[in-house]
Amino acid sequence: MNKLLIDLFSETPTAPFVIAEMSGNHNQSLERAISILDAAAEAGAHAIKLQTYTADTMTIEAGHGLFSVTENESLWKGETLYSLYQKAHTPWDWHGPLFERAKELGMIPFSSPFDATSVDFLESLGVELYKIASFENTDHPLLKKVAATGKPVIMSTGLTTAADIDESVRVLREAGCRQLILLKCTSTYPSTPENTNLLTIPHMSQLFGCPVGLSDHTMGIGVAVAAVALGAPVVEKHFTLCRADGGVDSAFSLEPQELASLVVETKRAWQGLGHIQYGVQEAEKNSRQFKRSIYVVKDIKAGESFSEENIRVIRPGDGLEPKYYTQILGRTSRQAIPAGTPLTFDLA
Repeated sequence: MNKLLIDLFSETPTAPFVIAEMSGNHNQSLERAISILDAAAEAGAHAIKLQTYTADTMTIEAGHGLFSVTENESLWKGETLYSLYQKAHTPWDWHGPLFERAKELGMIPFSSPFDATSVDFLESLGVELYKIASFENTDHPLLKKVAATGKPVIMSTGLTTAADIDESVRVLREAGCRQLILLKCTSTYPSTPENTNLLTIPHMSQLFGCPVGLSDHTMGIGVAVAAVALGAPVVEKHFTLCRADGGVDSAFSLEPQELASLVVETKRAWQGLGHIQYGVQEAEKNSRQFKRSIYVVKDIKAGESFSEENIRVIRPGDGLEPKYYTQILGRTSRQAIPAGTPLTFDLA
């Protein structure tokens, strides 16, 4: 198994696993698909994810009822499902060259299969990891087919109840899936921070006994960074070269500089989690000298009383701690003390 996958499914992964989702942003150009892959690698993504289907394996050619996209707010209004999937699908003969290119660049190539034939095809390419999309997460025959490969599985949980997820997790595990990561997902395109509900991540992890990451359709990287702070080991974001170029998913996809920022900032968020810690850390020791302490601020004669005029709590921190200030007031000096001297009990 690839070292990145070994780390991902270990009990203590070393950094968030960032997946760049190409989907249909290649706009039916293999050259553009390769450019997207190269840009994702340069930005630091750990994996590139494709989608493996054809319009015919996804649906039938029809335009009545729900076969037609009519919602005014949809990015794909006016399309039929069949025409949309014709535009969005990644030709199967591209998979091999894209997988090889990804491996050359040190990335993990994998895909979301949408029927049994796509699983068989991906197996022929030696895929190491499978993704189950939200719209397929209750397709039990597909789940069983994927689980039977024995490969690790990442499954998005959009459009499901807790009972649905429980049922699908059981199907996967009973069919042979031993390494499973769930992704919190809101299946709107784009989605908003308000409907992302990241607090579900730790709850879902506890409920189903597996790591839970985020499949993120919001704009920007803030939500994804917050997910890592809540324990998400995986972040998946749609990716394109330039949103202005168009494409079925371009409107809610990251551009290269944004993806690079996502990689950096999710790692920083993960590093910032650390462990429960109190007290002065080794890295802080040199800063202790700049805490406040009690100092003589006016020359004091031997036998003179300490007062608010001749001692103060100031920086730096090599005198008595401020908590002793009221205890020292009114006591008499044992010797002459010049201004600028840190006060100690030996002097008071």
